[in-house]
Amino acid sequence: MPRHVLRPQGDFPPASLSRRLAAALYDSFLCIALLIVVAFVYKLIQMGIYGEAQLRQWSEAGTLDGDPLLSTLLLFSLFGFFAKFWTHGGQTLGMQVWGIRVQNADGTAISLWQALLRFLVAIPAWLALGLGYLWILFDKQKRSWHDRYSNSFTVQLPKNAHRK
Repeated sequence: MPRHVLRPQGDFPPASLSRRLAAALYDSFLCIALLIVVAFVYKLIQMGIYGEAQLRQWSEAGTLDGDPLLSTLLLFSLFGFFAKFWTHGGQTLGMQVWGIRVQNADGTAISLWQALLRFLVAIPAWLALGLGYLWILFDKQKRSWHDRYSNSFTVQLPKNAHRK
């Protein structure tokens, strides 16, 4: 399947750690909102199926703590958020604001498989006290763990190019 070329094209420098972290912070607010909405809809559906009284009883008994279905839905929702943006325009909303983009070496959008790899490796990159992100300070190509593992690059776009 041919990948689409991202615009603008060019040989762009790697994105700085500060820009990546700023974009991640911006996206974290969007992700929190997404997770709240998904959890709310999930609970509404549960209430429609089981009723408010039964849910309250389960909640008080601790039965609803650590709901694996809800956890799975939340994880899939987060992946869907990132995969959609990364595979189509190479930028989440936070990345658009901070003028950075994820792409292949040839300037094309990453594949769904690469997005999955980025997503899965970014989790331990954060959980290891951010070491996966700090890795760009030591890497010759300024790539994080998830850049390297997914064979993608996070680049800084020229000023105003990301606002078009």
